Amino acid sequence: MNDALPEPDRAAAEVMWAEYAAAHPDAVAATGEWVVEYFGDSPALADELLGLVLDGTKRATAALVVEFIAEGQQLPRIGSHWIACDGAGAPRVIMRSTEFRLATFDEVDARFAFDEGEDDRTLATWREGHERYWRRTAAARGDTWSPEQEIVLERFTVVWPPEYRDGERATLRYG
Repeated sequence: MNDALPEPDRAAAEVMWAEYAAAHPDAVAATGEWVVEYFGDSPALADELLGLVLDGTKRATAALVVEFIAEGQQLPRIGSHWIACDGAGAPRVIMRSTEFRLATFDEVDARFAFDEGEDDRTLATWREGHERYWRRTAAARGDTWSPEQEIVLERFTVVWPPEYRDGERATLRYG
């Protein structure tokens, strides 16, 4: 996965955020902070994981605490928002964090692996895929990965745009 991710389209993200803020002012007033991010470390992986979010499969994600530090970011908090971009840098959805937990690699459970929605959704494939990913991204930072490193386990809901918003998907499909 040598393809670099392009810079996110921040102007389009600002427009998306403004539309969401106008439609949901209370959610924005409660926790107005937001970031623009990608899933993964390549355009192909960003598109693959975003696809799982868009189809409703993926409602959790994991990142190493050292990744936040390396990027100069604070850990997110419950209620914070993030705009996920596709592999071309276009913002596609706004997600709102609903749960955080710090854990080590061995403390991640099968339920979290299932909610992350990747591969066959088992803990075994979660561990295999995430170890491979974190070894690769640590090496790219000039670092090494260790299973003792703290992991931020995050659950989220999709809040914008309406066609992907959790809770409204059933209404849009069946209503």
